[in-house]
Amino acid sequence: MCAVRIVSGHWYGERALDYRAAWDLQREIHADRVAGRVDDTVLFMEHPPVYTAGKRTRAHEHPAAHGSAQIVDVDRGGKITFHGPGQLVGYPICQLPSTIYVVDYVRRLEEALIRTVTELGVACGRVRGRSGVWLAGDGPGYDRRPERKIAQIGIRVSGGVTMHGFSLNCNVDLGWFDTFVPCGIDDAAVTSLSHELGREITAPQAAATLQSHLVELLEWRDYTPSGFIADHVTAGVPET
Repeated sequence: MCAVRIVSGHWYGERALDYRAAWDLQREIHADRVAGRVDDTVLFMEHPPVYTAGKRTRAHEHPAAHGSAQIVDVDRGGKITFHGPGQLVGYPICQLPSTIYVVDYVRRLEEALIRTVTELGVACGRVRGRSGVWLAGDGPGYDRRPERKIAQIGIRVSGGVTMHGFSLNCNVDLGWFDTFVPCGIDDAAVTSLSHELGREITAPQAAATLQSHLVELLEWRDYTPSGFIADHVTAGVPET
């Protein structure tokens, strides 16, 4: 079993890495990992504003007005999302063991993010049938705030090695998400750690918390997964 190498601290704030440059770096490390020249590697960073459109994105789902932000068509799964300042983006480039299926890998990324968000003080979990990390809506029927997505996942596996990855909303400007339908989901909202906590949580701060959780989950040992937020919402409701 190879150690997981975390590369962090280089690409935050004014040094945020252009998305295309990050994609080139991913491909370079991916080729080295497939060839066995490097160990599993995870890149942490921020990007300047950019929309990335996964393979399932349709042209009409692109934002009509996107200012200076580029729209980049990418080879990961999923639909369109946004990356920008105040969002921690992680790119695990890891060789999947023969016993780990792609869906299990995605669940491990979710679990690392759920543990991180929870440790930082925000209750969260999964939503049945949807990837990513979610906060429950307010009250029965979600008649006040809807379910809110705080972390997104979109990956690609080639040659048994992963690339692309996840993003966690820290103190990102949520206005960017009003310009399109994030991940093609129109019945939910988007939130951030800072918005939920009422105080600033930066990408480097979130990365420091996430690192140990992610490394543990990428060691491929058995783990107990967190639950679904719908289960959390109804757990305390008495039967009638």
